[in-house]
Amino acid sequence: MEQSTLQPEEAAILNALPHPVLVCDENNRFVFVNSDAEQFFSSSAVSLAKRKLQHFIPADSPIFRLIEQVRDSQSRISEYRVDVSSPRLGGERLVDVYVSALADRSDHIVIMIQQRSMADKMDRQMTHRSAARTVTGLAAMLAHEIRNPLSGIKGAAQLLETAATDEDRILTRLIQEESDRIVKLVDRMEVFSDQRPIERSAVNIHSVLEHVKTLAKSGFARGIRIQEVYDPSLPPVFANRDQLVQVFLNLLKNASEAVRDRPDGEIRLSTAFRPGVRLSVPGTRSRVTLPLEFIVEDNGVGVPDDIREHIFDPFVTTKPSGTGLGLALVAKIVGDHGGVIECDSHPGQTAFRVLMPAWTEDERQDAPNPPGRRRH
Repeated sequence: MEQSTLQPEEAAILNALPHPVLVCDENNRFVFVNSDAEQFFSSSAVSLAKRKLQHFIPADSPIFRLIEQVRDSQSRISEYRVDVSSPRLGGERLVDVYVSALADRSDHIVIMIQQRSMADKMDRQMTHRSAARTVTGLAAMLAHEIRNPLSGIKGAAQLLETAATDEDRILTRLIQEESDRIVKLVDRMEVFSDQRPIERSAVNIHSVLEHVKTLAKSGFARGIRIQEVYDPSLPPVFANRDQLVQVFLNLLKNASEAVRDRPDGEIRLSTAFRPGVRLSVPGTRSRVTLPLEFIVEDNGVGVPDDIREHIFDPFVTTKPSGTGLGLALVAKIVGDHGGVIECDSHPGQTAFRVLMPAWTEDERQDAPNPPGRRRH
C-alpha cells in the first residue's frame, strides 16, 4: 500500500476525518485507507493492501457504476443512499458516497464514505412530509367543523357587548379576540390542504433573498446584522417565487428570534452550487439532482436536543406563543418542489440548509410562462 507516498501531515489529516477515506487504483485495489476505513472494512491497512474493493462490496453495487463514471469524466460525484450491503460488512449498509478522480493520478479514485448523513435526513424528510399530510386532513376537518361555530360565537359576543357592563365587556372582547386567534390558526393550517400543482418557473434566488432581507430589516430583524455570501454564477432555481419568499421569510424570522438577545447576534445567508449531488427517492428507483444549496445560518443558542429530530413536525415549537406550524409549512413547500431541507444545530450555530432543483431547458415546456418567451 502506498501510504509512504503521503507526507506525515497529510496522513494525519486524513486519519483525523470522521469518515472512511480510501484510494483505489485502476483495478479497484486498495492503495490507501485512513483509520476510519480500516474500521469500516474491519481490516488493517496491511490486509486491505492485498484486496480489491470487490472483495468487500458486491460487484453489482451502484458504487462501482459511480467509480466508472468518475474515471470516464474525470470529475467528482456525490450520491446518497448507495447500497454497499455485504456479509463481509456486517449486513445491510446504506451510505453516502463521495467519489473523485485523483488530480495527479487519473487512474486512481478517492472515495469518502459517510455512514450517517443525507440518507438519514432523507428518511426524516419523508417523515416530515407524512406529518404534513396528516395535518392536511386535520386542516380540512378543522376548516369545516370549527370556522362556522366560531363565527357564531363571535357574533353572539358582539351582540352581548352592546348591553354589557364595562366589566362584562372585557369578557366579551376576550371571547372575540380568542375566536379570531383560533380562526387565524385554522387559516394557517388550511394551507396544508392546498393540493393544487405548483406553478414553477426560473427564479433568481438572490432576488428572492434580497426581497426577504429588505422585509426583515424593516421589521422583525431590525438592528440585526445579516451577512450575505452568494455565488453570483448560480443558475435559476426551478420554483414558485412567492412560495420561496414564504420559506426564507420564515427561516429568517426564526434566525432573528434566535439571535435577538445576543449582542454579537448575526445571520448569514449563503448560496452555492454543488455539482453531482443526487438523491435517491425512497420507495422508487428514481434519482433527483439537487445542485442548488441555500443556507440560513445564525449564531444563536441552537435547537434543543429533545426536539431537534422533530423540528419540522407540526406543532413542535420552543416559543411560548408559537403554533409550531411555520417550519412544518417550510418543509411542505420545499418537499412539494422536490427539494430537501436539513437542520444542523449546536450551541452557537444553527444552519437550515435547503437543496433545490435548478432550472433547465427541459423544464421550459412545463413551466406556465418561461421567462423571455410567450405562449401562443
